[in-house]
Amino acid sequence: MKPTQSMTPKSYVFQVEVLVEGSSNGAALEKIIHALNEAPLLDYRILSGIQLGQLIDERKSEAVNLVPIDISEPVRPENAIDSSSAPEQSDGFDSIRKYMKSNKLIRLIVNKGFGVKLSIPCRIINFDDQTSVVTIYHVDEKQVYTFRLNEIEDFQE
Repeated sequence: MKPTQSMTPKSYVFQVEVLVEGSSNGAALEKIIHALNEAPLLDYRILSGIQLGQLIDERKSEAVNLVPIDISEPVRPENAIDSSSAPEQSDGFDSIRKYMKSNKLIRLIVNKGFGVKLSIPCRIINFDDQTSVVTIYHVDEKQVYTFRLNEIEDFQE
């Protein structure tokens, strides 16, 4: 008895939106990547990360009928330095934020110490300027890594 249809498996592509909780965007991305790597999938592609501002947009649409309240400026002592006359200061992290916002593929040169240097093709997921930590997504290994700024030697486009 010969089967009329071949029993070869076929591949299908689905578009799925997944909501993942995590302590940060990097942690949530790491969870979803780990889950996808453990699943019996041939391949996957993460097309976008997070969508910021949805709650803000919802709150703005709810607050259409609200009346704004005028807040008077606090009284400053006479000897206080006028900060508006000072030139706008840049914290030096503008390029990191630009790469993160544009989701641009860059190459990160990292010095891990003891002569070990890494050249990582990646996208910057998160940057915390308080702790000087950069979270990246390694596009070749499909892994999320965290580095301190003092380990990073260069960002190459």
